Amino acid sequence: MSTPQETPAGRHRAGQDVPPAGNGRSGVPLVRLINAGKRYGAVIALHDINMEVGAGEVTCVLGDNGAGKSTLIKIIAGLHEPSSGTYEVEGTPVSFSSPREALERGIATVYQDLAVVALMPVWRNFFLGSELRKGLGMDIPLMKKTCKDELLAMGIDLRDVDQPIGTLSGGERQCVAISRAVHFGAKVLILDEPTAALGVKQSGVVLKYIVQARERGLGVIFITHNPHHAYPVGDRFLLLNRGASIGNYEKNQVTRDELTGLMAGGSELEQLSHELESAGGAVADLGRSMEEDVEELGITGQQPTTTTTTTTTTTESDAR
Repeated sequence: MSTPQETPAGRHRAGQDVPPAGNGRSGVPLVRLINAGKRYGAVIALHDINMEVGAGEVTCVLGDNGAGKSTLIKIIAGLHEPSSGTYEVEGTPVSFSSPREALERGIATVYQDLAVVALMPVWRNFFLGSELRKGLGMDIPLMKKTCKDELLAMGIDLRDVDQPIGTLSGGERQCVAISRAVHFGAKVLILDEPTAALGVKQSGVVLKYIVQARERGLGVIFITHNPHHAYPVGDRFLLLNRGASIGNYEKNQVTRDELTGLMAGGSELEQLSHELESAGGAVADLGRSMEEDVEELGITGQQPTTTTTTTTTTTESDAR
């Protein structure tokens, strides 16, 4: 099997070339990063990242732990400003000083911990911090109805929105968070590893909601380290490794196995398998098995294409 770098399309896309995103109402991508980077003092957490997010598309950002995914989220969500490059929203360069400013421009983020209060009812969490008022009090009937209607629109039918949100499954809590973001005007939805702590069934539920968000015209940024979750729902794929882009592909340019191979890192796995084989005994059998897996994925000796720089690029975790 050929790797994405060996295919004609892969040779053009493995560097910093970005497949054109679908256009929003203004005729330009909803979000665009051009040569974006982030420094923490002398340490580089992100370097020359190019990315586009279009309306009605899912852009998957893949990378192992420490690849730079969290730093990228924080830039797009307005928590951090990029140290270099340009950040555009619907064609206009922006410089957000807080997530609130990003939210006002329609960029909402759903983090892994979801920021919900487990003992509060579902409707209360839905409107937490943005309660509807009626006179001097809250318009509770309207909030309950709105919450139920929005959840139904995303395909989840709760018997009672008065039940504590902590009684819902992990996938259902993700749905509440996604529905909330859509209701409050999100155009771009950033999902921070929503399937990381879920089982197979609940992960499937979340992937279904991601597709429904795309069908409603949102631009979705799906952060994950699992290509098996990303590939079924993704329209384009940005791969990160130690703060640099190692590939930017449309779905028709890369297969799931190729994504898995790039995520695994062929040369690193090959070196590890040789070290295990040299140890002898049962460990050597594990090394031979790993080497067979590397050859099956077609990533033997593969070196991901990265942009060279005279400054050492390090991980976002090192930056902290």
